[in-house]
Amino acid sequence: MKSSVVICVYTEERWDDIREAVESVRAQRRAPHELILVVDHNPDLRLKLKHEYPDAIVVANAHDQGLSGGKNTGAEIATGDIVAYLDDDAVAAPGWLEALEEGFQQPGTVGVGGRTSPLWATGRRPRWFPHEFDWTVGCSYTGMPARRARVRNVMGGNAAFRREAVTDAGGFRSGIGRSVQGRKSRPLGCEETEFCIRLTQRSPEAVIWYEPAALIGHKVSAQRSRFAYLRTRCYAEGLSKALVAASVGAGDGLSSERSYATRTLPLGVLRGLGAALRGDLGGLGRAGAIVVGLAWTTWGYVVGTVRLKLHGGPS
Repeated sequence: MKSSVVICVYTEERWDDIREAVESVRAQRRAPHELILVVDHNPDLRLKLKHEYPDAIVVANAHDQGLSGGKNTGAEIATGDIVAYLDDDAVAAPGWLEALEEGFQQPGTVGVGGRTSPLWATGRRPRWFPHEFDWTVGCSYTGMPARRARVRNVMGGNAAFRREAVTDAGGFRSGIGRSVQGRKSRPLGCEETEFCIRLTQRSPEAVIWYEPAALIGHKVSAQRSRFAYLRTRCYAEGLSKALVAASVGAGDGLSSERSYATRTLPLGVLRGLGAALRGDLGGLGRAGAIVVGLAWTTWGYVVGTVRLKLHGGPS
């Protein structure tokens, strides 16, 4: 089994992060078949990367600006059986790729996602930041399986798919998720959620796994460690979830979210309040952040749904 590792990049401001991501791929116990760096409409960065990494495949995003276009370009260029995606501000553990590949030994597997741990630029997790909302900073969160399990979707910055499955399904949709506009304004997401659901809707026998052994660390900037970012990210997630529900149906599009909102989050609030009663005042902040995060996500979903109805649905 051959794996092509794809890292989508877009700005020189992340030069040091990109280098660390590339070096972590080079340090894998099981070397990839190839490393592909997809540059999102930034000719200067592409030339710089071609000079820095002559052994890598450095290409320009051949589609619409944004993360979906970059991922689609990587899948089209790849020659491996598996396409593994790593965020440009992430560092993969040495056994990351090996663990992802092992997941494809299971019959019917079309995708495998790994565990993503936060690397806080501030040095440690803010006391008020709830583990249940680590998804807002691109990381695995409380409520996800503790061991290998079948899941509806994986997180896009730490995931692998059979290459033909990506191309046969039409790739990631550019109307959902991070775009250049989204990077400058709202931190949208969910392109991988919509894609995974579409994969299994097309082929009900297809299986997607979450494999905690496929570990990466994802850098969390000081700006993303603030309460204002969590609130903004939650609202943007609600908008994105409305697009997903309109694209693949609310039944599949919100199946995991219902359990998360009705089970995981109430338990998180209780844990936070219990910690506060035991003297950890940060628990009160975590409980409050969960309540606000759920409210802002719900509001974003409502706003997004109304907008779609007024404009006749997603394009």
